[in-house]
Amino acid sequence: MLALALLAAAPAAALPATCDAAGACSARMSADQLLAAAERLVQARQYEAARPFLAALAVVPGRALERRFLAGFIAVETGDIGEAVTQFRAILADDPRQTRVRLELARALLMQGEESAADHHLRLASQDRNLPPEIAATIRTARGVIRDQRAWSFSFDLGVAPDTNINNATSAEEVDLLVSPNNRLPFTLDKNARARSGTGLTGSVSGSYRARAERGPAWLTELDSQFTIYGIGNDFNDASVQLASGPEWKLSKVSNLTVQAVGLQRWFGGLTAQRQLGVKAGLQSFLDKGQRVGLQVDGRRTESGFGTAFDGWQYGAVGTYERVVARSMIASASLFVRREALRAAPVSNTEVGVNAGLGGELRSGINAGVSGGVSYAGFDAPTPMFSDRAREDLRINLRAYFGLRTIRVLGFSPAITYGYTHIGSNYRFFDADRHRFRFTLARYF
Repeated sequence: MLALALLAAAPAAALPATCDAAGACSARMSADQLLAAAERLVQARQYEAARPFLAALAVVPGRALERRFLAGFIAVETGDIGEAVTQFRAILADDPRQTRVRLELARALLMQGEESAADHHLRLASQDRNLPPEIAATIRTARGVIRDQRAWSFSFDLGVAPDTNINNATSAEEVDLLVSPNNRLPFTLDKNARARSGTGLTGSVSGSYRARAERGPAWLTELDSQFTIYGIGNDFNDASVQLASGPEWKLSKVSNLTVQAVGLQRWFGGLTAQRQLGVKAGLQSFLDKGQRVGLQVDGRRTESGFGTAFDGWQYGAVGTYERVVARSMIASASLFVRREALRAAPVSNTEVGVNAGLGGELRSGINAGVSGGVSYAGFDAPTPMFSDRAREDLRINLRAYFGLRTIRVLGFSPAITYGYTHIGSNYRFFDADRHRFRFTLARYF
């Protein structure tokens, strides 16, 4: 069958055939000739005739990319979208810079109804400076259509989390207490007041739903929740849920404005650590070459089960800039300011800081990223037992992520996240270091 296909697919001059006395004919082809014949058949939409050529190319070194691409293209055209996605992802796992392959993957994902994933790959592809202007314009239009039509997204993960500081406690063993204006005495802390380590069951859930109207703004509802459980009734179990809902206006083809009511509930050790109600607003604009800028402001009334001293108001603003780099990575930077105007001045504070990150796709199907930030927090008044000066903190956070999307078990992929936080304070009692790992299986919809 292969010999007959070869003879039917190419001119006799390019494929010299030899026949024996019984009439059986054969022909020899180079790898380039095999590939050229397969491409001609695909272009002519003779997909079944092209399959034997692709099977022959499977044993040819150095032609895996072209073979997988043609196999994926055939799968799309014949309705086998799952196989197409598999083939295109396999190519990008070996070389994330293949823009044409990424565009085909985005097309296949759209056919599967995975708008969020398709938009991600279109965004990466848009950064390629060699794109023809008409293709770049088509990508922008496609992304706009996706943003307008995407109704919902959902993801969750579940795993274990070893942690060196599950109680968010100090790393100091001894602190100085101010007993008079010029007299300090050292006190050794009980072990229960210092950082404790542990391993918990951890998970997170996030999702959004956008309800569209024939006229007027859409209505966007978002849910974010996470938990870490160290045992039934454990004093350091930590869980939170936040719900935001409100109208979203489309200001232009690339910009939108969202105003939402927001509520948050956080439990720590079975107590209500925070209960918040307020409003947040976000302005977002999608620029060329995979760039995005955003501004979010919010104001919330907060109450705490740990005492009325922690009741009050919280205000915040954050500006973010993102762009695609190296065709498969996304770099981001943000500036933020947060004000906690609480009932007790010693715990009221203003924090300003900066965060930056880089993440995306690497070879072998690896998704990885690193991020970090630094901030300064100044408090309104001293805590008399510690100092006659107001508290000041320097806060550092680092995060590294490693995921393997090529491994999927019932749609779940493994991931490892490492996080480190450091607080350096002029009050030694608030010096703290925390190392945390999360080994999870994640599912994205």
